[in-house]
Amino acid sequence: MKASGKQHKPRLTAVEIIKYIGPGFLAALAFIDPGNWAANVVAGSLYGYSMLWVVTLSTFIFILFQHNVAHLGIATGYCLSEAATIFLKPWISRSIILTAMGATIATAMAELLGGAIALQMLFGLPLAAGMVLLSVFTVFLLFTNSYRKIERLIIGFVALIGLSFILELSLVHVHWGQVVAASVVPDFPKGSMLIILSVLGSVVMPGNLFLHSEIIQSRQINLESDDFRDKQMKYEFLDTTFSTFVGWAINSAMIVVAASIFYANRIQISELSQAHEMLKPVLGDFASFVFASALLLSAVASAITVGMAGGSIFTGVFGEPYDIKDSHTKAGVLLTIIPALLIFFLVRNPLSALIYSQAIMSMQLPITIFFQIYVTSSKKIMGVYRNSSFTNILLWAMGLAISILNVMFLIEFFK
Repeated sequence: MKASGKQHKPRLTAVEIIKYIGPGFLAALAFIDPGNWAANVVAGSLYGYSMLWVVTLSTFIFILFQHNVAHLGIATGYCLSEAATIFLKPWISRSIILTAMGATIATAMAELLGGAIALQMLFGLPLAAGMVLLSVFTVFLLFTNSYRKIERLIIGFVALIGLSFILELSLVHVHWGQVVAASVVPDFPKGSMLIILSVLGSVVMPGNLFLHSEIIQSRQINLESDDFRDKQMKYEFLDTTFSTFVGWAINSAMIVVAASIFYANRIQISELSQAHEMLKPVLGDFASFVFASALLLSAVASAITVGMAGGSIFTGVFGEPYDIKDSHTKAGVLLTIIPALLIFFLVRNPLSALIYSQAIMSMQLPITIFFQIYVTSSKKIMGVYRNSSFTNILLWAMGLAISILNVMFLIEFFK
């Protein structure tokens, strides 16, 4: 029921927007993690501009589903994991949560591996040692909440690498007409389905959908007035859209620069560390240090985010919110980081591991998003905030599109 009395249209002032901005930015770290770097560099080096449309599609899907899942937290006070436990039969909810945890573990492996590659570039540290060090460091930062102390440093370096890629667009030869066309026209070069799913999965991560709903519901906006909730939904949409647009620009720039430097010169990429060559026109001999430093910090930031996602997913099984002081949350973090570390020791090719880890996330996506559609479409659960018919059409269309891409990949993989 709407509150009685005259309803005032919320004003979106700059001060108010800044006050509530944050969850969208945290979720948008999906755009700048090591998995993205690997997927984008390989996509640009192998297929030129052809994969740009995947970034555009992924960005639209990201905004649509992140904003939709935020509505769940704002309207009900539940995150996705809690909603699965409360509103579904146990065997269904456990299946969703189990596969989501699997995808989150794959994400964590990619983040830690990317950081280990950065440590190897900076200090010559073996990958295995780097993985162990980063795993322990990530758990320590999460358990002590001390990661907040390095947030500005992380944001600064990641912003530097993003600006460097965007600046380099003015220094390399770019066919802008082809870039624009490739950004909106789907193309499926032979053998490209793995890369398509990797680019898609590196942006639209299942763990991020769970985490975003957790961050939103932790503010207990559902306990406020209808007018206040309406205002928060508008702020959240601006937060998510702005953060996502920045991520889209950086990802697109990575692919364009990789295409201009590697694809145009027929240079084969076999290691992520080769990508620092892309920044030499901007940063010169300093490129390797800046690239590795930004890769390391983005890996730490993303590993923290993934650890939080794992903790949120696991605690939802017990109908609890994320709370690092709680044993269930700590267990969820450990169940994300430790298996990711163990999986690394089965890896033979680090770059391939990064690419396949992103594809795994894309393959889990239909499970999470169709469940999300079910929950956010329910009048019983969402009340007046349930999805409109138009929103449902968009959500179903994007969910089916992702499912079709997954089927196309499996057909290509088993040929």
